[in-house]
Amino acid sequence: MSEKKRTEIAELGEFGLIDHLTKEFTVKNKSTLCGVGDDAAVVAAGRDAAVVVTTDTLLEGIDFDLTYFPLKHLGYKAVTVGVSDVLAMNAQPEQIMISLGVSSKLPVEALDDLYEGIKFACDEMDIDMVGGDTTASMTGLVINITTIGRAKRKAISYRSGAQFNDLICITGNLGAAYMGLHLLEREKRVLKGIDNPEPQFKGYEYLLQRYLKPRARKDIVDALAAEGIVPTSMIDISDGLASEVLQICKASKCGARIYLDRIPIAKQTSQFAEELHADPVVAALNGGNDYELMFTVPLAMQEKIMSLGLVDVVGHITRESTGAYLVTPDGSDIKLRAQGFKE
Repeated sequence: MSEKKRTEIAELGEFGLIDHLTKEFTVKNKSTLCGVGDDAAVVAAGRDAAVVVTTDTLLEGIDFDLTYFPLKHLGYKAVTVGVSDVLAMNAQPEQIMISLGVSSKLPVEALDDLYEGIKFACDEMDIDMVGGDTTASMTGLVINITTIGRAKRKAISYRSGAQFNDLICITGNLGAAYMGLHLLEREKRVLKGIDNPEPQFKGYEYLLQRYLKPRARKDIVDALAAEGIVPTSMIDISDGLASEVLQICKASKCGARIYLDRIPIAKQTSQFAEELHADPVVAALNGGNDYELMFTVPLAMQEKIMSLGLVDVVGHITRESTGAYLVTPDGSDIKLRAQGFKE
């Protein structure tokens, strides 16, 4: 009798694994308007409204390192992670639930700091903490965030709505969070074993802020609503621009062209990348942790979108048959690839 084939997770990648595990699930209830495959699930709430629900898990040693991640900042970032997914549906976040797996190495005072950061984020974005759970953990701190939002059904933006010739818009600059992580990791290595270490962060404070305390782009969703703009598709940039473009292309059955010289990259990102002999464009495409938003709108809305002053148009949607590519200033096409996790 032959042994059952063993498939390594790395063979599928993050998104392939999700597809594999959920392929047999079908929607059975009319109230489920959107299930697996978007930034959040969408559930009917009356004739015209919908509830948007998402969940995220952060693991010590994988998603954060308590050697250099202040617990107040971690609490704030945990809320940002969940809220960003709700905003990516063009919905307004209203409630969160936090569940923790806590190891014995953390005292109550440490958890007080964590929850101080959570409360600060909730107060800043008018979100209610409505529950959660705690349990013991043998592998370090585990944070699970369930975020609940609300929107009119007709205002929700799915990944699947992008149309031919739509403009691809992004908020903020990309790659800074990834460089902030590399800065922290560098100083951790350099100062290992040194008493009273003094890390060298001068000149790169913005990179640290982008990684340790990213802000969810609620201002963008508010601005779009004020102008009556409903994006044809939307996604949050948590895994890098390349990954998010490919997710939109997959869901919308389309292609895309992203222009390298239009990708906004902060000065500190480029400076630190040069110091590391790295390419800042790679950080923007594959770094992740930016928690900006990417969305598409019809070409006819270009002037209206640009007048907001909050977004950059970095490309456009093409036919599915043309694929998804990064276009360099000299006109060369580089095929976009998603990194996903490799653990």
